Amino acid sequence: MMLRSAASPTPARKAPNSSICCVSVAILGIVLQCEPGGAAGAAGAGAGRKEIHTDRRAIAMSSSSAMVRILIKGGKVVNDDCTQEADVYIENGIIQQVGKEMMIPGGAKVIDASGKLVLPGGIDTSVHLEESFMNATTADDYYSGTKAALAGGTTMVIGHVLPEKNESLLEAYETCRSLADSKVCCDYALHVGVTWWGPKVQAEMEKLVREKGVNSFQMFMAYKDTFMLRDGELFQALQHCKDIGAIARVHAENGELVAEGAKEVLDLGISGPEGIEISRPEELEAEATHRAITIANRAHCPVYLVNVSSMSAGDVVATAKMQGKVVHGETTTAHTVLNGMQYYHQDWAYAAAHVTVPPLRLDPNTPNVLMSLLGNDTLNVVGSDHRPFTVKQKAMGKDDFTKIPHGLPGIQDRMSVIWEKGVIGGKMDENRFVAVTSSNAAKIYNLYPRKGRIIAGADADIVVWDPEGSKTISVDNQVQGGDINLYEGLRCHGVPLVTISRGRLVYENDMFTCAEGSGKFCPLRTFPDYLYKKMVQREKCQAVKAVEREPYTGDVVALANSGKREFGASDVDTPTRPCTRHGGVRDLHESGFSLSGSQLDDNIPKRSSARILAPPGGRSSGIW
Repeated sequence: MMLRSAASPTPARKAPNSSICCVSVAILGIVLQCEPGGAAGAAGAGAGRKEIHTDRRAIAMSSSSAMVRILIKGGKVVNDDCTQEADVYIENGIIQQVGKEMMIPGGAKVIDASGKLVLPGGIDTSVHLEESFMNATTADDYYSGTKAALAGGTTMVIGHVLPEKNESLLEAYETCRSLADSKVCCDYALHVGVTWWGPKVQAEMEKLVREKGVNSFQMFMAYKDTFMLRDGELFQALQHCKDIGAIARVHAENGELVAEGAKEVLDLGISGPEGIEISRPEELEAEATHRAITIANRAHCPVYLVNVSSMSAGDVVATAKMQGKVVHGETTTAHTVLNGMQYYHQDWAYAAAHVTVPPLRLDPNTPNVLMSLLGNDTLNVVGSDHRPFTVKQKAMGKDDFTKIPHGLPGIQDRMSVIWEKGVIGGKMDENRFVAVTSSNAAKIYNLYPRKGRIIAGADADIVVWDPEGSKTISVDNQVQGGDINLYEGLRCHGVPLVTISRGRLVYENDMFTCAEGSGKFCPLRTFPDYLYKKMVQREKCQAVKAVEREPYTGDVVALANSGKREFGASDVDTPTRPCTRHGGVRDLHESGFSLSGSQLDDNIPKRSSARILAPPGGRSSGIW
């Protein structure tokens, strides 16, 4: 496709002897240029090429003038399935062209990405912003949280709405929208938690799907007495998700046994952060993961398992996929990098800062295995599960680990950490990195290829990524909230240099050029093909039908006593164990048998003989 303006089209590549001015500003090895035709070009026409020296504030103020048209030149465009050398031309928030030697209108701002990678902006599928949880409010609201996302190369987030028990899902959703819309700096969407069950919840789920642009709901098998659904309720919720075409997210842990485990650990006198790991062993996650997949399979509903944290749960997901079940898995940055030894640190505040659920696992091999599962597509998505709390907030549980708010920060560091441990660590290539941080999320949540892919017609959510650049993570220079960083001192090779959101240059050279509230809510469509096409076909081939046969016309025995329990009745009617005493034979368990003298059951009539039952093959001893 060729775009034309009122002026004659300008080639993307200029002859060396061109007499028209180009303005250049070098930033971190990236050259930002203004093509002829813009205000800067007109001002310097005929004056030859001229270097501009200015401060960061001037760059930030001038960036808005060149926001409408952007050309990214000389980089390698990386999608989830291929890498190609290509230029990318953006206009009015949309990618217009991807290729080489393109003809573009004048006035475009040029980003020289030579030696860099051009990636689709990251999509963080699990963030908790401005949320009250376990008597604490997260340290990031929708403004600071989405700014931190842009600094890390993430251009869209999906937040959580968690209604209280018996609270209206619609009201909780509207409250969250009212907080977020005026603050977000990037695009966002919302999951809604199904934290209780009833006809009202069922009706509101349908309304959220039809009218509010929600296409995913999260159910909990943990958090007994607050968010947890029983198996029957979970089954009905999954059936309803399938009927309305929503994505069923399930947090899988055995809530009953977690509650019992917490009591036992506290009774043993263990009240520190290590209690979270001791009371929630990975077998409770594996059991619940298998149960969630089984229930979803019976409900004919695709299931999306969140926060997969252990090797055994990963094995369950892998087995289910091999069996052809429609299962997708999401893990978190922390679970793929850190292990549960953090809970045994001598510094209580440091140990408590790592408290999350499911907990980080004690086996030091777990992060390596989870990263491998991301690399081989057993797990599909990695989110930050960003829920930052301060040390002071965590200290509410200084005497009882069950009162430490669950949550870890990570929205800003997700992509760099996964690049360092995944790509640099040899677990995945650059294309798989794009898949697990962006493209798969876009496919699952029905955004693809509008997001998650660099292609003509897609939203211009793009990151210029320097695979050779590096940075050291520290709480001192982070944008995200909280007073601790889990990856303090980690040297990451692979950093975002420029972030573009909907065609706007929003972050470059550690500076933000975005305004509070400039992001938008993205309504999500239901029945994503990535989940439901296979499920529909699977349901067709597994459909059950009655056997066609001639009706029975013979005699039917009459019931002797209609009051007696019929065979096949419900298990809840099972009677107590009947008495096993045999008439005429002493019951040695229930009699007062004595070796001599009269017996308590002497007055019971005795039979003159008794039939002896021998085992198959004959009696082997005299005590049968």
